[in-house]
Order: sequence, then structure tokens, then C-alpha cells
Amino acid sequence: MNFDELFGHLGQHTVDGLAKGSIYALVALGYTLVYGVLRLINFAHAEVFMVGTFTIVGVWSLMGATDSPPLGTLILLLVAGLLAAAAASGLTAVAVERIAYRRLRRMNAPPLIFLITAIGLSLVMSEAFGLWQGRLVVGMPTVLERRVVFSIAGTDVTNTQLLTVVAALIMMAGLDMFINRTRYGRGVRAVAQNPDTAALMGVNKDRVIALIFLLGGLLAGAAALLWAVRYGNTKFNVGFILGLKAFTAAVLGGIGNLRGALLGGLLLGVVEVYAATLTSSNWEDVAAFVVLVVVLLFRPTGLLGESLGRARA
Repeated sequence: MNFDELFGHLGQHTVDGLAKGSIYALVALGYTLVYGVLRLINFAHAEVFMVGTFTIVGVWSLMGATDSPPLGTLILLLVAGLLAAAAASGLTAVAVERIAYRRLRRMNAPPLIFLITAIGLSLVMSEAFGLWQGRLVVGMPTVLERRVVFSIAGTDVTNTQLLTVVAALIMMAGLDMFINRTRYGRGVRAVAQNPDTAALMGVNKDRVIALIFLLGGLLAGAAALLWAVRYGNTKFNVGFILGLKAFTAAVLGGIGNLRGALLGGLLLGVVEVYAATLTSSNWEDVAAFVVLVVVLLFRPTGLLGESLGRARA
């Protein structure tokens, strides 16, 4: 156990963990939105994120992206990557709902069928990209060179860390305001709380469900851009482990709770970095799931545990 390394640079490891957990949190929001309304675990959401990463590869390739471009080009690459990835992931998520789940809902299929369908669709999408793009790691240009922006008490905060955390918090705040303060958000909360009553009050259930898939996909696309900036590569199965961790984050915070997904993602990222520092990087995945089990033993509903349908008005 390397306690000296952990506590000697605790601030630095915490910042690293928050940056890592921010990506988990954005993907976890997609899981928690769908579960909050449909009580469905959409395991294909991990591949929605994967589609976003490959979209960025394609867009940046077409734009001739290079390492460390000038500021104007950098901003253009980031904006184009964000818009393209969000659009591709959002449309993919909506297509997943229309093709895989809507017919099952209309047939009143049991929950197990939805779960098997989600897992099957996840494998199909992943393997399809493996055949199309190859099964090796696909690199991306380092468009944002990592540099220290400022230091606090010996803790360096880099531009990539700052971008990742701030972007995640802004998007989370925007989603929270949308769900709690807009007409469409009221429709989402109404369907989450009681879909039959919501339908009697004129809420179009199919549109609400399509909306939550779209929102989850948009956030997954944004997470894909942050992943590209931070890690600079992708792979046909890049969403597998990340998707499991994002799902873990959603359960840890209280699945169905938007703020819980953010809290769970940030906490999970910090725990992983702490565990990797104390032992080795081989143990970070183990630590993440151990923490989940321990928390659920004492709080089966997660840290916050409030469902989307009971969100504040």
C-alpha cells in the first residue's frame, strides 16, 4: 500500500479522479434518464457513446486535424466534434428506442425481454463497428495539448481536466434545469411518476420516451468529445468497460436520480484513482465495484435514491 504517494499528492489525485469521473457521470445520465422513465436498463447506451467517438475520428479526419493546432482551428475542431458526436449519438439513441424497444413496449413484453434485447443490441453494434473499423485501437490527434492552467496548494490543474469537469457540470446543470423547469421536463416527470395518468392528461408518452433517449444520446456524444480530448483514442469496444462503470455510477448515486448520477460518477472516478495509487492500475476496476457493493449493503437505493418521477417541481 503506497500511502505516502496517495496522501502526499492527495489534491492531485482528487483532481485526476474528478476529471475521470466527469465522463462517467455524463454517460451515467443516459442510463438514469431511461431507467427513471421506463424502469429499463439500456445496456446499448455504451455503444451510443462509442458511435460518438468514431464520429469524432471521422470529422477530425475530414477537417485535417493535427496535433496542437492554432487556437482558432482548435475551437473549430472542438465545436465541430461536439456537434457531430452529439448529433450522431443522439440519433443513434433514438433509433435504438424506435427499432429495439418501442415494439416491445406496445406488446407489453416482460422486463427480462427488454434486458436481453438491450444486451443483444449492444453486442451487435459493438461487433458491427469491429468489422467495419477494425478491432485495433484507433488513434486521434492531440488537438488540445495538456498544459497546467493554475496550481493550488501544490495541485496542478491542467486544461483538459478543467475542460472536462466544467463541461460536465454545465451540462448537468442544464439538464437539471430542463427536467425541473420546462414544459417538456414536466412531461418527463409525469410519465416517470405515472404514465397512465400522464397519458390521460394529454402527455404523449412516445414523444417523452424518444426525448429521454435523445437527451441521453446528446450527453453521450458530449462525453465522447471529452474522452477524445483526454485519451485521444477509441476502439470498437471502448464503451464496454466505460458503460459498466457509468451504470455503476448511476446505481451508486441512486439510479433514476440525475444528481445522483453526477455524484456517483465523480465519486467513482476519485475512488479509482485512489485505488490505482495505493496499489496499481490493475486494481482500479475492482475497487470501483467493491465500493458499489459496500454502499448498496447499507443504502440499497444508492446515495441519493430519489427517482426521476419524484424530482422536485
